Amino acid sequence: MKTVLAAVLAAILTANGLAMLLFGRWWYGAVPGVTSTGPFNPHFVKDIGAAYLTCGLALAWRAARATSPHAAGAVVAAAVFLGAHGAIHIDDEIVGPGGLADFVRDFPGVFLPALLTAWLAWTSRRADRGV
Repeated sequence: MKTVLAAVLAAILTANGLAMLLFGRWWYGAVPGVTSTGPFNPHFVKDIGAAYLTCGLALAWRAARATSPHAAGAVVAAAVFLGAHGAIHIDDEIVGPGGLADFVRDFPGVFLPALLTAWLAWTSRRADRGV
């Protein structure tokens, strides 16, 4: 189950990262809520796309090499980025006018991948230690 979850997350995050890197302007207009964050900045979109691509590749590594402690470490790094990204969204939603509506909108694309990746990282690291 963990391998399948890692593979699904890898596919989604890799596709998102590649879309941001290759089709940034389209991505910016297509993803709900993004246009409300400010004007399109191609460099910023590519920076975040690179981070998403890296997370996707870390999860692909985990899916391909489920018992590798190095792959587990890569997933920890992916979980850190995705969690920090989610924390930024929570902060924006606390002070922003959208509040809970923005949280609901962001849940499937921001918070759920972060939570699932954190769970994979946690369980992988615990398995490495024999816990």
